[in-house]
Amino acid sequence: MNSKTYLLALALSAVLPLSAQQTPIYQDATKHIEERVEDALSRMTLQEKVAMVHAQSKFSSAGVPRLGIPEVWMTDGPHGIRSEVLWDEWDQAGWTNDSCVAFPALTCLAATWNEEISSLYGKSIGEEALYRGKDVLLGPGVNIYRTPLNGRNFEYMGEDPFLAARMVVPYIHGVQDKGVAACVKHFALNNHEVNRHTTNVIVDDRTLYEIYLPAFKAAVQEGKAWAVMGAYNLYQNQHACHNQRLLNDILKGEWGFDGVVVSDWGGVHNTDQAITNGMDMEFGSWTNGLSNGASNAYDNYYLAMPYLQRIREGKVGTTELDDKVRRILRLCFRTNMSPTRPLGSLCSPEHYEAARRIGEEGIVLLQNRDNLLPIDLDRAKKILVVGENAIKMMTVGGGSSSLKVQREVSPLEGIRNRVAGRAEVVYARGYVGDAGGEYNGVVTGQNLKDNRTPEELIAEAVREAADADYVIFIGGLNKSAGQDCEDTDRKGLGLSYGQDELISALAEANKNLIVVNISGNAVAMPWMDRVPAIVQGWYLGSEAGNSLAAILMGDVNPSGKLPFTFPARLEDVPAHSLGEYTGVRSDTVIDIRYNEGIFVGYRWTDKQKKIRPLFPFGHGLSYTTFAYDKPTLDNRTLTADTDALTLRVKVRNTGTRAGQEVVQLYISDKKSSLPRPIKELKGFRKISLAPGEEQEVVFLINREALSFFDDAKHEWVAEPGRFDAIIAASATDIKGTISFELK
Repeated sequence: MNSKTYLLALALSAVLPLSAQQTPIYQDATKHIEERVEDALSRMTLQEKVAMVHAQSKFSSAGVPRLGIPEVWMTDGPHGIRSEVLWDEWDQAGWTNDSCVAFPALTCLAATWNEEISSLYGKSIGEEALYRGKDVLLGPGVNIYRTPLNGRNFEYMGEDPFLAARMVVPYIHGVQDKGVAACVKHFALNNHEVNRHTTNVIVDDRTLYEIYLPAFKAAVQEGKAWAVMGAYNLYQNQHACHNQRLLNDILKGEWGFDGVVVSDWGGVHNTDQAITNGMDMEFGSWTNGLSNGASNAYDNYYLAMPYLQRIREGKVGTTELDDKVRRILRLCFRTNMSPTRPLGSLCSPEHYEAARRIGEEGIVLLQNRDNLLPIDLDRAKKILVVGENAIKMMTVGGGSSSLKVQREVSPLEGIRNRVAGRAEVVYARGYVGDAGGEYNGVVTGQNLKDNRTPEELIAEAVREAADADYVIFIGGLNKSAGQDCEDTDRKGLGLSYGQDELISALAEANKNLIVVNISGNAVAMPWMDRVPAIVQGWYLGSEAGNSLAAILMGDVNPSGKLPFTFPARLEDVPAHSLGEYTGVRSDTVIDIRYNEGIFVGYRWTDKQKKIRPLFPFGHGLSYTTFAYDKPTLDNRTLTADTDALTLRVKVRNTGTRAGQEVVQLYISDKKSSLPRPIKELKGFRKISLAPGEEQEVVFLINREALSFFDDAKHEWVAEPGRFDAIIAASATDIKGTISFELK
């Protein structure tokens, strides 16, 4: 036996039953996880157990070297693998091999409405995490889009719980198939950033279960997520990271979650509640590491020495501790101690290809009057590109999802590469937003300073636009504080930096104006009627420029659909007109009431018929056209003897280009004992059609699709009566309706 085989045998023998240690080592390594968990737990000392339930560095928790149990290493996501920081500080570790591929933000992923693309995303980012030696990826995020001011919306999957639920499951499968745990966040009700530590959410049970929990439930029960991260906010006057109702009653009780609950960094506030209320691993309790505290600052975490001292004094038992450690051991045997864990890869051609493809499928064509897009390079001699976001790196900034990338193709670079030799591409700055380019020690290296006045910048852009065949304005938000950024919210719905004035001036100067909005949030568009083409570009990651150029030039037919509503005014958002939102910092706990209840996003605009959104949920145009036949049902009555009704609808590509269409199924309950939305998304399919091709799309409608949560009974109820199945291309583009009855 060589030295490596001996060491492996020694490590495995420490976590296997003594009776099994004489059998072949690799056979032993595949024994059932639960047996290995119980055996390892029985061998651990009290001190070793306590050491596992709290951090030992910024991103790791202790293993048990004596037993061959490794440390658990975590990394921020969910759009790429964060660069390495020092053991006890947030400063960069200074590695030269910790760059990554940045994948598009999760708003873009949700906008693909494509579960296969979500699986590709998870697989790719899982391989990068694995290569970097990470055991837990801190993502994906599935908090619901309640307000367009939330600075962290770009990390989430939109306003609809069904869409988020369907898109999160394949992402988790993709990551965990690589032996890396997905840590779904932030559980729960973390729907704005200002006062995220001091907000006590007041929400009724029906709204909680119908709107804010379904994506998490799907992640746990269908995705089989191995980890869940608690949220910073409070619910029922308890912090979400040690919340009896959320963690014990719902997550671990009702849903049967067998994984690890990880605190958000600094989300633990109380030792006794952390012991009893479902928290398993404590990270980031405010400390700067070894320089601040006793012999080791991490020993002073809420679940460290204070916990150990309570046990020694007989104030608490070890039942909760053993449950926490079991979950952590289960995590280890699924990840860093799994004998079937594959090999990872970093910055591979396949990952760049995946990033490019995700971006292409998620970009949304919002408006295209007179078919201005795609750009016709046969008649384009001069293309003017205007705007800071055409050149600004967007992978750095935004908070914990900030990345250190191997490369990032800017929109201007992508356009120039695509049209090289075909047309002249001229660039004008147009406006100056944030000339900085640093977050947490990662720097872009870009010098974006420009001392010209706004008037001078606009004048230059207008002058260049006068003789351009196409003008492409690339602006929107960025990932700086007060824009799309963690721990801050936006001040309003409008664009900053004088962009509205610039766009209006460009519209006057050139009728062939294309506006590309780079953001993770909806923005106001007071100039919409004067701009023929509008594209929602998202934060597209390393391949941003290539993905965007492919759409603009028509190499790829746009197929993205909005995962949230674009309101015309902030007053049209129910969180602001009916509910409560605060943009003022508070050091004390404040109550925020979700008075709008279940009427979030399109549910609200449907109800308030006088409100017309700027662009509706599910909206997205194409360079081709699609025709829908009338939907049909195999049966008009759903009875106790019927599992589901089968709905069929034929869709044809009636244009001249191949394209993809997202066929959306909504259900409308015509009469209910409780108020219900006019309609709710209950199915979608993304299909690819060549010109003239027809495809039949099939949906199954079961009782779950007809149910609402009755908070008085605390159960899901499907009431007998008449329902409509609605086939649509968006929340306002209805293609066909068919009625049926539930007996």
